[in-house]
Amino acid sequence: MKNKGVLVINGFLDSAGFKELYGLFLDASKKYSINLELKRNCDLLFDASSFKPLFSERPDFILFWDKDIRLAKQLEAAGFTLYNSAQSIELCDDKSLTHIELSKHGIPMPKTIISPMTFANIGYTHTDFADKICDELGLPIVVKECYGSFGQQVSLVQTKTELERLIKGKTVPMIFQEFIKTSFARDVRIYVVGGRVIASMLRKNTDGDFRANVGNGGKVFPYEPSLKEKELAVCVCEKLGLTFGGVDILFGENDAPLLCEVNSNAHFKGILDCTGVNAADEIIKFISEKTV
Repeated sequence: MKNKGVLVINGFLDSAGFKELYGLFLDASKKYSINLELKRNCDLLFDASSFKPLFSERPDFILFWDKDIRLAKQLEAAGFTLYNSAQSIELCDDKSLTHIELSKHGIPMPKTIISPMTFANIGYTHTDFADKICDELGLPIVVKECYGSFGQQVSLVQTKTELERLIKGKTVPMIFQEFIKTSFARDVRIYVVGGRVIASMLRKNTDGDFRANVGNGGKVFPYEPSLKEKELAVCVCEKLGLTFGGVDILFGENDAPLLCEVNSNAHFKGILDCTGVNAADEIIKFISEKTV
């Protein structure tokens, strides 16, 4: 059984919310007799020319609670076992890659167009492709930066002029999505661990914001997902190779589930407060039961 692990966190995130999550993992590890040591990503440096670690730890597993993809890939190349894997984290962290990967498997989701690439020092010098986006998706349109959490970097644009103005101001990759009006200001967060749904909650915003995220004024309620919603969440995690993850699902026509996005290290304090289910316990338990 695995009894020694490292919890990798980002050394530059120091908020109380993150610290609380780390504490839940450390508490859970004690329940399962696991020696879990917290390490910052800046503590785990490599000689990248040889994948030689510049640290001495050799844990049985690494619980990788960060989005430092380069570090994750170096750790795997050096023979460490990561939960989640570097590839899974990368696919979830970039929303465009999430949709590209899941489209291969017929996962139901809103129609999505990925922005053409530009350079950070150049930006979008013209917006003539906005016409095709509007023609294909209709208005309004949801615009999301490919990297972002907590509903940040997400906009709902009502006109082509507004879309062009937003594009002009960006230097980062984006996705453009059809607006699912049947899911206005509400969605479902389903937490999956080891191919099993452990908890879910309904998020609703009554403040007029189309986003249901708690950080944007959303409220959470216990929720019993339908069989189709459960199957979608589990399937999405399987196709992305996730050991655990938070899957956000929209309500399509007749409440048919549509994938919104996937989080490889979704914060679970909200779902703990809402449902009483501690995802940290479930994650540590699952890892402890896997053989080396």
